[in-house]
Amino acid sequence: MRRLAVLAALVMTAPAGAQTPTLSAAIASGQVGERYDGYMGLAAPSPDDVRRQVNAINIRRRNLYIELGSRRNVTAQVVGLETACQLFARLPVGEAYMAGDGSWHRRMPGQAAPVPDYCKP
Repeated sequence: MRRLAVLAALVMTAPAGAQTPTLSAAIASGQVGERYDGYMGLAAPSPDDVRRQVNAINIRRRNLYIELGSRRNVTAQVVGLETACQLFARLPVGEAYMAGDGSWHRRMPGQAAPVPDYCKP
């Protein structure tokens, strides 16, 4: 569990450092958001540079998930889902997220964090 916390910290801080103003604007406008599987996704049509940045972030995340999964003897998918639980719990109001059914939503003011059912004990 400790390693998952370290990974989640890396996942949550790494994209922020790599974000350009264009990506930050795409996140703020709801074009880009977090997916239920621990990856970022395109919630709306986005410029090529935003798509490239999202892909680069997802490649870094996938590599981290693979590394941690091999250490824990679980799949990268399991690590991604566990990380998504933490990312969704901290999702700011107004940002987009993909639910487990593939539909995109935005967290509204007053709405609880959209934590997927599989995250709840």
